[in-house]
Amino acid sequence: MNRVPFLLALGAGVLALAACSRAVEAPYERGVCFVVEVGEAGEAPVFNKLAEDQPQIEYCAARLEEMRLRFLRQGGSRQEVTGAYNGQYIFIDREGVWIGKSLDGSRFIFMARTGDGRLAVPGAITRDESGRPVGVAAPVEPAPAPTPTQ
Repeated sequence: MNRVPFLLALGAGVLALAACSRAVEAPYERGVCFVVEVGEAGEAPVFNKLAEDQPQIEYCAARLEEMRLRFLRQGGSRQEVTGAYNGQYIFIDREGVWIGKSLDGSRFIFMARTGDGRLAVPGAITRDESGRPVGVAAPVEPAPAPTPTQ
């Protein structure tokens, strides 16, 4: 009698592992940035090469943001872009840049938007009392006073 619940739990565990193994992994080509076109339900995503020789994930995120803004300037309406770099997924939306190991798994904030729309590391963003980001420019250094010539 105790075997039935055990076998059911074992079967559920095997099914869960099988579902995880079907997840599409991001391609790992050193320094290559991909844009990902997510297919309809049941279709595999398509990985299109966007840029090569990208030294860090931040550069790939910049290329994806550049592509997103160009499409918006041309009249597009898609606010979200998905990319891939060195085996990780990159998700860009109106709030910032997120990274994750799978298309539908957990995502972690990588870069956030400042008050003026730029991307920055989250700890470097100044926020107001309500928590909204505030765009702050660096203070301007005063010009040195001219020295009198003799």
